Amino acid sequence: MKGTTWLKVITLALVIAGLFFLVGCPPAPVVEEPAPEVENKFEFFSWWTAGGEAEGLEALYVIYRAANPGVEIINTTVAGGAGVDAKAVLATRLIGGDPPDSFQLHAGLAIEKYAPEEYLEPLDDLYGAWGLEKVFPPDLLTLLKYQGHYWSVPVNIHRSNVLWYNKQVFADNNLQPPKTFDEFFAVADALKAKGIVPLVMGTKDGWEAGHVFENVLAGTLGADGYRGLWTGKTSWTDPKVAEALENFKKMLTYVNTDHAALTWDGAGEYLIEGKGGMMIMGDWTDGWFTAKGFDGYGWAPPPGTDGIFVALSDTFALPRGAKNRDNAVLWLEVAGSKAGQEAFNPLKGSIPARTDTDRTLFNAYLQSAMDDWTRDAIVPSVMHGAAAFERWATEFKDIVALFVTSGDVAGTQAALQQACVNAGGTCP
Repeated sequence: MKGTTWLKVITLALVIAGLFFLVGCPPAPVVEEPAPEVENKFEFFSWWTAGGEAEGLEALYVIYRAANPGVEIINTTVAGGAGVDAKAVLATRLIGGDPPDSFQLHAGLAIEKYAPEEYLEPLDDLYGAWGLEKVFPPDLLTLLKYQGHYWSVPVNIHRSNVLWYNKQVFADNNLQPPKTFDEFFAVADALKAKGIVPLVMGTKDGWEAGHVFENVLAGTLGADGYRGLWTGKTSWTDPKVAEALENFKKMLTYVNTDHAALTWDGAGEYLIEGKGGMMIMGDWTDGWFTAKGFDGYGWAPPPGTDGIFVALSDTFALPRGAKNRDNAVLWLEVAGSKAGQEAFNPLKGSIPARTDTDRTLFNAYLQSAMDDWTRDAIVPSVMHGAAAFERWATEFKDIVALFVTSGDVAGTQAALQQACVNAGGTCP
């Protein structure tokens, strides 16, 4: 063949081969970039790490997970009773524009610390939608309102003024829980004579002495006198305040010598082991005892506080700008629900904020607290955010902590009066 003929044959063969290739091989698929994964999370911030607290919180998480199975819970905790350290961390996060989706705070004037009009969402609409005003008691609703709005949902009611005692220690020494300060000192002397620490206390976190002293104030001044310290009807220069400081000073002579190295629950081990007789602490202690498997405890009002209920409440708030707002609203709904409060409170050692829960789910102590809540004079705790603005409560805490080492009654009374003025309290 001539060269041109061969060229034509080769060209034709290439064309036919190309056609077969195109027909037999479909076009390559278009590769699409995977869609970004949508985060479905919920971050809750608290200071609950001790026995009873952690178990109660987990009970709420169980209900929340069952209702919202696709949501990942991020449990952010900052250890320290009364939230001493947690509050500082939380304030920094709010101001820095990095809020958790919800956080724990005490009901009452503690809300002022977080500038709610700037950093929190009002929850009035949710209260209406969930019918919460119909199931929370009036005294609690009054405590929850600030600047005309509800800013948080309460999950419980706690009692500050409880004297816990080891029943076996008291039985072995033929002792009864003291009702007056004179009876308290007599019981303390009897325990001391047997080598038992009469009053166990831990002051490591700084707030515990203030907690005990608020109950000494209530027991010395009575309900009206104590309330007056926060409303301006009772002066911090009142002789009864000096009497309360004298009572507290004498009580401190019966305290374990290692109190500065112990947290409240660390000191409570003295009671569990039978090395201590009495402890004045809030009723989260009931949840802690339960978590420790200890049932040999009794309870009574601290000296002078029979018929007085020093109250506080744990609540959950909704920050503005929460990254997972919808999930946070679902959390608040669980916290305020009947099921949520029935699951949480028996473990936490508190009574429900709701009035429609089943009391048979609660142990003997908590049932007694439910009864006392309905008949006692209700007064607000200062150490747990109900009675005073945070800055005033902090001054109170620091002054009382100093008193534990100084024992200066006159100087401490003057400092409390001045702190009330400096912090903007209502001071006669």
